[in-house]
Amino acid sequence: MSVILETIGFFFGVIGSTMLGITLFNANWRVSSVDGNVITTSTLFENLWMSCATDSTGVYNCREFPSLLALSGYLQASRALMITSLVFGFFSCLLGMIGLQCTKVAEDNPVVKGKLATAAGAISIFGGLCAGIAVSWYAFNITKDFFNPLYPGTKYEIGPALYLGWSGALLDIVGGAILCCSYKTQVSAAKNKYTYNYRAPMTVSSAKAAPQATLPRYESSNSICKYGKNAYV
Repeated sequence: MSVILETIGFFFGVIGSTMLGITLFNANWRVSSVDGNVITTSTLFENLWMSCATDSTGVYNCREFPSLLALSGYLQASRALMITSLVFGFFSCLLGMIGLQCTKVAEDNPVVKGKLATAAGAISIFGGLCAGIAVSWYAFNITKDFFNPLYPGTKYEIGPALYLGWSGALLDIVGGAILCCSYKTQVSAAKNKYTYNYRAPMTVSSAKAAPQATLPRYESSNSICKYGKNAYV
């Protein structure tokens, strides 16, 4: 059962990290709102790296943010958290491939493989938390500006990339938890399968050497009769 749990947790982590990688470079983190606008001639959408605009004909132009230091604090933090999440996901996949019981690497040492699988699960959880914080923080700023009646700029709505990021972060966390639980299952199963070599103690009667059988008295006297008196001269 622990092999199945490890495999499921590993693939959850891989899928979650892949989804987070797609989320990071997706341009639809936030999309301009059409609420209150009767005629919409263009649509704006942004992510952590660039801002794009498209018109009704489908032609769009994108421009990268000119300065890193000129960005808002939550944008810089979201960049750092998403990159950290991808780095954690890479190391989690690497350790998971080594720590899985179905792989041949270090198969003679199941304890080391179990620890590597647990480490991969913990790193996957950390990566999912980093991505979840980044996506949630970005979404919080979108909703804060949207419901602020005094906000003078363009109001945006939550883009589809954020939903993809939440799903990837959740898969990373669930996959990491499954990997950690599979190690506990493996350890408990190993303890139940341990065999004790029982050796019966030696009894006092068996420890003592058996006394040498004494010859009957008549045998010594009869031995003389067998050979005659001349044999002893």
